[in-house]
Amino acid sequence: MRIVKGGLTLALLVATGLTGAIVTYGQEPSRPPVPQTDTTTIDPDGTAHVTRVVPVPGTISPEAQKFIGRQVNSSSGDGPENLAQRRKGTDAFRTSRSAEARHLYPVNVEEQTMGGVRCDVITPLSIPSDKRDRVLINVHGGGFVSDSGSLVEGIPIANLTKTTVISVYYRLAPEHPFPAAVEDTVAVYKEILKKYKPRHIGLFGTSAGAILTAEVSADLKREGLPLPGALGIFSGSGDLSQAADSEALYTIVGFGGALEPPSKHPESDPYIGSTNPKDPVLSPLYSDLHGMPPALFITSTRDLLLSGTTILHRAYLRSGDDAQLVVFEALPHAFWYDYHLPETKEALGIMAGFFDAKLGP
Repeated sequence: MRIVKGGLTLALLVATGLTGAIVTYGQEPSRPPVPQTDTTTIDPDGTAHVTRVVPVPGTISPEAQKFIGRQVNSSSGDGPENLAQRRKGTDAFRTSRSAEARHLYPVNVEEQTMGGVRCDVITPLSIPSDKRDRVLINVHGGGFVSDSGSLVEGIPIANLTKTTVISVYYRLAPEHPFPAAVEDTVAVYKEILKKYKPRHIGLFGTSAGAILTAEVSADLKREGLPLPGALGIFSGSGDLSQAADSEALYTIVGFGGALEPPSKHPESDPYIGSTNPKDPVLSPLYSDLHGMPPALFITSTRDLLLSGTTILHRAYLRSGDDAQLVVFEALPHAFWYDYHLPETKEALGIMAGFFDAKLGP
């Protein structure tokens, strides 16, 4: 992750998924002439060297067109952020965006400890009688090393579904690599099982939280524990052993910003630690996915985890599972963190509708 300084017109922290960045939008910096034609060269090993001129599509809302059209400064004299700087930035983002969420989607929030793990219990202002026996568990994004999504993800869904959401503050890498986050989430799930039937429990997350959702489900199945009633895998992956195609094409803001080539050494990832990257829980693509709960996958065409999301979705389909996939046009990774886009309202509505439909009576 890199801190980028520049114009102060608008600053947006995008801290989701496997990485994060603070980017600024404002006056366009001076830059050398850019190619105005499409070019492609393919190496003998299949590596592609590509230049594309990609216009802003008219197939998305005017708000989304402005959103992806913002100039993102892609360099910084300060160099890459360290872990402390990243966590400070994501903490500030989470605080600001959570306050916005509570204004737009009113709820009550209370901190509790479940299974020895700190959680936030997000409760709608009113819960219909037919929804009081169900609950949703949210695991946040932030690349497993920071927390960009607690409350940011859970508040809108609690409000829209009129269902209590438990947001889990799982332990973070590098201090606590895999399987710490899985263990914490499973501990919360076991505690919730004491009060709720499995088919009335949903589990969901964005980015790192989407990956964790799939991992926890694989772990529960391996341990012979009852599976939840529904899964929400919103911009994730099921294979941490190798980078997928979209990670070589997009940054967390789509085409903007500096692109870091995918690592050829997954074992260097602080979350993976000393675990075999093809461990069937760490990378559920290599586990037995037969009998997984109904799952909703959401991504977008400029999402760096587009490939990872669709690959895992296909694996669910091959296993005979009930798996739905929704791909939004042109938007970047975890765009639903920006509440003002019409596409965000649509995405949140799809998520809420899925849980309403799948969490059984």
